[in-house]
Amino acid sequence: MLTFSRARSQGRNTRPLGGMEYLEPKRKSNVMGRIILVVSLTALCIIMLKHAPSFTSPTVFSRSEEGVTHVLVTGGAGYIGSHAALRLLKDSYRVTIVDNLSRGNLGAVKVLQGLFPEAGRLQFIYADLGDAKAVDKIFSENAFDAVMHFAAVAYVGESTLDPLKYYHNITSNTLVVLEAVARHKVKKLIYSSTCATYGEPDKMPIVEVTPQVPINPYGKAKKMAEDMILDFSKNSDMAVMILRYFNVIGSDPEGRLGEAPKPELREHGRISGACFDAARGVIPGLQVKGTDYKTGDGTCVRDYIDVTDLVDAHVKALEKAKPRNVGIYNVGTGKGRSVKEFVEACKKATGVDIKVDFLPRRPGDYAEVYSDPAKILRDLKWSARFTNLQESLEVAWKWQKAHPHGYASS
Repeated sequence: MLTFSRARSQGRNTRPLGGMEYLEPKRKSNVMGRIILVVSLTALCIIMLKHAPSFTSPTVFSRSEEGVTHVLVTGGAGYIGSHAALRLLKDSYRVTIVDNLSRGNLGAVKVLQGLFPEAGRLQFIYADLGDAKAVDKIFSENAFDAVMHFAAVAYVGESTLDPLKYYHNITSNTLVVLEAVARHKVKKLIYSSTCATYGEPDKMPIVEVTPQVPINPYGKAKKMAEDMILDFSKNSDMAVMILRYFNVIGSDPEGRLGEAPKPELREHGRISGACFDAARGVIPGLQVKGTDYKTGDGTCVRDYIDVTDLVDAHVKALEKAKPRNVGIYNVGTGKGRSVKEFVEACKKATGVDIKVDFLPRRPGDYAEVYSDPAKILRDLKWSARFTNLQESLEVAWKWQKAHPHGYASS
């Protein structure tokens, strides 16, 4: 029995001590060495991860810098948003674009990245503004001085067919952005709104105090978003600018950016896109919906604003925005043009005798809408410069011809 116990103890490299066993010093030293090695390797891995490019670490976008204004452009891959980002970058702003690319084009972002490749100028973040956690993470990791909120679905006809999409995308998503703006104490908010909030006023031209009685889900959703912003601003130090603009046309005069809606959305798109599609033979002709309105020639009358002028208004609003103040401005030319006038200008701009079919009215449309831009001229010293309809269409047509398949042609 004693012999067996001794043999067993020797086999395990242990010695009895008061009824207990302890490891031999050599074995204890080996175990401690392994522990130290594991701890050292773990620490080394952590250090390497922290310095790896894929590890989330502070960047120039995450800190404020004196003399540099960092602007978040939501929907910055879209038609208007990309043009606004271009203007901001040209004016030496730091820009972050957030877009889920459901309506925007990654090609537009790549153009901007190619024009401004310097570090700290432009970053693109793929995210959906309906994801509150993702939005809060974006605001947590970036030091934004201002937000230009363009992101929205924006087709009147589509809004009447799928209203819930519009209330979710415009109203609900704006609430998510507004909550993040408030939580992270962003100083300025420039909100992209629309003349559709006015509906069909009794008097023309439209001024900023014209009653807002929208007649389609697009206009209603935008007005709800405006109301949220205005209610929040009553107890906030944030500077707010709400720009209600009219029908946007044109493209970058230097041919770098243009309008390229998704093919499946052509039937809901702007009249300029439809004109160009007809001129290029993508569709057999142009459909003008509604010829019995109480207007000069029976077709709808709209105020067409060049996208270059529009983004200029946004930059001026950003510059003039003051803490604890709200500015609401119409952005238009102050002159209405009928759809028939527009079609004739498009024919001249493209050099194509576009086939036109006249159809019944489209649900949700209004007869006549044009702005009185007196207030924005007085307060922001802004007025439209590119007011020749045919010339604006010629600039846009030039980009369309160079990019027959949109940004995929680049």
